Amino acid sequence: MIHFSFAISLHLQLHATMAAEFLNNFKIPDYILVPESSKVERFHECDDDPVVPDCPVLVFINSKSGGQLGGDLLLTYRALLNEKQVFDLGEHPPDKALITIYANLESLKKRGDQFAMKIIERLKLIVAGGDGTAGWLLGVVCDLKLSHPPAIATVPLGTGNNLPFAFGWGKKNPGTDQRSVEAFLDQVMKAKEMKIDNWHILMRMRTPKEGSCDPIPPLELPHSLHAFHRVSEADELNMDGYLTFRGGFWNYFSMGMDAQVSYAFHSERKLNPEKFKNQLVNQTTYAKLGCTQGWFFAPLIHPASRNIAQLTKVKFMQKPGQWQDLYIPPSIRSIVCLNLPSFSGGFNPWGTPNRKKQHDRDLTAPYVDDGLIEVVGFRNAWHGLVLLAPKGHGTRLAQAHRIRFEFCKGGADHTFMRMDGEPWKQPLPVDDDTVVVEISHHGQVNMLATHICKSQSMYDPSSPHHDNEEDDSDGEVEEDSLAEEFRKFGAADTFRIPDEVDISELS
Repeated sequence: MIHFSFAISLHLQLHATMAAEFLNNFKIPDYILVPESSKVERFHECDDDPVVPDCPVLVFINSKSGGQLGGDLLLTYRALLNEKQVFDLGEHPPDKALITIYANLESLKKRGDQFAMKIIERLKLIVAGGDGTAGWLLGVVCDLKLSHPPAIATVPLGTGNNLPFAFGWGKKNPGTDQRSVEAFLDQVMKAKEMKIDNWHILMRMRTPKEGSCDPIPPLELPHSLHAFHRVSEADELNMDGYLTFRGGFWNYFSMGMDAQVSYAFHSERKLNPEKFKNQLVNQTTYAKLGCTQGWFFAPLIHPASRNIAQLTKVKFMQKPGQWQDLYIPPSIRSIVCLNLPSFSGGFNPWGTPNRKKQHDRDLTAPYVDDGLIEVVGFRNAWHGLVLLAPKGHGTRLAQAHRIRFEFCKGGADHTFMRMDGEPWKQPLPVDDDTVVVEISHHGQVNMLATHICKSQSMYDPSSPHHDNEEDDSDGEVEEDSLAEEFRKFGAADTFRIPDEVDISELS
């Protein structure tokens, strides 16, 4: 019995030792994280040649995401790593944390600190939350123009989780116990790096002559739009007599009936949050709203004046400086500008054009790092159901570096828009004014992807490529001129979630 107890004790000690050695691959010492740390001298004195972690990480967690899961995950990471390298986004905005740590790293680098230099080269970021939280961190990293931008892994803690799904991290909320976190860290260490395009969105409308200076109540805009302030008078995008908003997205921008149904769902959830605690209930409610809003019976219920072609003129740019008119079939009631192959529960609306379409229409696979955005149209919800088929896709309209929507006075006084899962009701001109929404490429960030990654890179030979697929679309596309680069993306403000917004509701 004594020998058995000794064996168990030895086994536990061995496991603890192995776990500690494994976690050392990710830990960062205080002197890297805290400027002018008192531990600098002691760190160097106790080890003339300290071992640099193979995969040092900074962890950012939305503690309010996933119900109790965010808070539990925060506690586990802090117990396993240096708690100073784990940040609660409710208390520490990522831009301030990254600016502080990178300034310290650069200072140490200038002093010839080899350890700090290797930390910069190997550093990775982990963000746990919904797509809104992940987009916040991605926007900050894109905006800060760090000397050696770290790659980012995403932990799915939201509702949609399109970003984690697109890069192989799954859609289901993860476990929060030690073993689950260690398994995730192991995946991070083995993950490959992949770049992802970032898209800037500009919205411009005339300043109202009467009433509020804000034509849209702030909380009706997605956080990546209402959190950034209108551009200043010094901004080159500013136009006298107009309100100009700017923001960005990583997954998609959509307009029309899909956004209308999403808006109805979010409005219901805002009014009765207690009814939306169960994922199955949420999906059922969404389907019901799709029926009541007419999305399934659009030809009978939906007025033709709300169809995309009647609402807006669309121009796109495939080559710099060459704007072209984009033909939108009259039956299209929803249009999606897609960056990632994950939309509405993980579907890929673009698919992969067959070789004939690639040759005749100059279409390519939906690479996430080619500087092109895929523009897809849908007639109704039944059309959307083709995505359930192995090679199903929407109506391919274009691939563009830049796309512009111009809304003039017409049959509708509003439409619905959605950006990375967050919808809003957009007023349209009632006089001779024009509302402009323009989307353009704005840099890239590095993502971490697992071996089951859904996204494709144009530079990675190992990216999955699919063969012949029938194409039902009819319409050509091209692109616009990329003049001067846009100014700063404004990520610190653009992706800052206001205090009055419950970030646990962001998906």
